[in-house]
Amino acid sequence: MTSTPALHDLGVAELAAQLRARRVSAVEAAQHFLARAHTHQHLGAYLALNEEATLAQARAADARLQAGMGGPLEGVPIAHKDIFVTQDFPSTAGSKMLAGYQSPFDATVVQRLAAAGCVTLGKLNCDEFAMGSANENSAIAPLGLDAPAPVRNPWDAARVPGGSSGGSAVAVAARLAPAATGTDTGGSIRQPASFCGITGIKPTYGRASRYGMIAFASSLDQAGPMARSAQDCALLLSALCGPDPDRDSTSLDLPAEDFSARLDDSLEGLRIGIPKEFFGAGLADDVRAAVEAALQEYEKLGATLVPISLPRTELSIPVYYIIAPAEASSNLSRYDGVKFGHRARDYTDLEDMYKKTRAEGFGAEVKRRIMIGTYVLSHGYYDAYYLQAQKIRRMIADDFQQAFQQCDLIAGPVAPSVAWKIGEKADDPVANYLADIYTLPASLAGLPGMSVPAGFGAHGMPVGLQLIGNYFQEARLLNAAHRLQQVTDFHLRQPGGL
Repeated sequence: MTSTPALHDLGVAELAAQLRARRVSAVEAAQHFLARAHTHQHLGAYLALNEEATLAQARAADARLQAGMGGPLEGVPIAHKDIFVTQDFPSTAGSKMLAGYQSPFDATVVQRLAAAGCVTLGKLNCDEFAMGSANENSAIAPLGLDAPAPVRNPWDAARVPGGSSGGSAVAVAARLAPAATGTDTGGSIRQPASFCGITGIKPTYGRASRYGMIAFASSLDQAGPMARSAQDCALLLSALCGPDPDRDSTSLDLPAEDFSARLDDSLEGLRIGIPKEFFGAGLADDVRAAVEAALQEYEKLGATLVPISLPRTELSIPVYYIIAPAEASSNLSRYDGVKFGHRARDYTDLEDMYKKTRAEGFGAEVKRRIMIGTYVLSHGYYDAYYLQAQKIRRMIADDFQQAFQQCDLIAGPVAPSVAWKIGEKADDPVANYLADIYTLPASLAGLPGMSVPAGFGAHGMPVGLQLIGNYFQEARLLNAAHRLQQVTDFHLRQPGGL
């Protein structure tokens, strides 16, 4: 006799079906996950809750369900990375600079998921202004704690969850929310999804509106969903994508798409490119073994593995760490203490206020990137660094187009290793940057990419398989991920003790 699964064991699709069938109410679901958020505060995933607002949304969802109305995700709880502004919850971007800030409007992504019926549980921890690979850079105290603290990986609380969407990955992996939003600038959906054993997808740049997403690097930032399965991500991505021309000039004029429609398509004849540069000496043996086992499963499903080359992979790190800081230095110049956010208490004149406000409000990693960005944009260095980086970025994108003449999608590891210990790389920023070697190329090219649970490596930690598609090929990626998840159970496994 099988027992009825607990609410937190249900994925998005399963929970949506239960809600439509009225086997559970939206209020019951919201209360269940709010209780879990309090019970597992030690993981540091949540920064803020507003239970009154959450339950009001849930009651409205129940009323629509009772009337036979509502969106495809009606009543499904979701939590948002604290890089998206929200009316009913603080929006801090994990920074002292925005501590206590309350937005007068919702980000488009938040708005669209609400229109599809999602109920917001709260805001999730992230690296300050989304700058980091480990979620050790947040300057805001997590729910229930008195001081800022790193987010903890639920598979091993002594290890990082990845970043910058670490709070989002932990919330899903620890069953504190069925789904979460994340943002990916250089891998910040895919890497934490890999480290925490969940599924996450970054769509083609411009598929999802950036309106109301607190900016880090405007030509790279992209929103995406994080959930347990490809099926769940497909439902969420269908809801959050779509044009937003009046509010985001980088939004693509592409109609919303049902990314669930092709999930069950056969993989017979699918050509999967395997870049030799993703399997070099820097890849840990345990990660290599898990990824290669997943690729063998694809061969059993009818796919063909095709060797390809992405020759400028190594250049993606210096290119990214010139372009992204340059854009960050420009975007973060608005935080000067004049209009909103933190303002220094004691200062002598306007210039002194600027200096003290920014010195107090920004953390070490953000200051580091602002300084790098300001340097590479300065007179005499713009041509030598920033302009050259933009040229190589174009070449990296061209490498992918050459590769896609030989294959339909590209597969490889998400990161060179499993999650490391908290503090292990805190004093070595470059070591953190190197962890993004496999995710940065797709980000620089604006391509869709995702992380799919592919097994476990050293210390029993999760390993993710990265899938990269050509522009607007999200449906093909989700199909490939879903078919793998039909023959493996890694996405169903959960950390012990939760």
